[in-house]
Amino acid sequence: MSDNEHSTFIKTPRQLIVVIVLSFLVPTLLIVFFTQFITGNLNVQTANADPAALIERIRPLAQVAIGEPPPAPTQAAAPVAAKSVSLTGEQVVAQVCNVCHQAGLAGAPKIGDKAAWAPRIAQGMDTLYVSAIKGKNAMPARGGNAALSDAEVKAAVDRLVASSK
Repeated sequence: MSDNEHSTFIKTPRQLIVVIVLSFLVPTLLIVFFTQFITGNLNVQTANADPAALIERIRPLAQVAIGEPPPAPTQAAAPVAAKSVSLTGEQVVAQVCNVCHQAGLAGAPKIGDKAAWAPRIAQGMDTLYVSAIKGKNAMPARGGNAALSDAEVKAAVDRLVASSK
């Protein structure tokens, strides 16, 4: 056998160091270039970003307050616009109540099911109004729509009862 059969191209320690460095550097660069190609070479420039915008982007979604509530803001709050349009009972039933009462979800009496509604109607309309406004069992207050006024909820109850007598 000759010496040439078992020889490698790495002959000196310097060549060995170059091969080791390149074996880490080349795959790393390939991964970086590949990810830039896949992501469309997006450049995120945060160095010149507005500090207020940066704070808004990284602020937590919620905060837990233990103890006393925070002080009221010192700035004058803009007046809350009053709800100008009230919905009819039929509209409230269509938009809110039908979700559960159409299919009888979570034990809700189905619209038009006289047998299911009879014991509830026998309790009186005031009891039905209170149940609808404050919630009862699986039904959330105001059917889950906190923006509904008492009058709108009562109109919806009247509509449900009328269709189930």
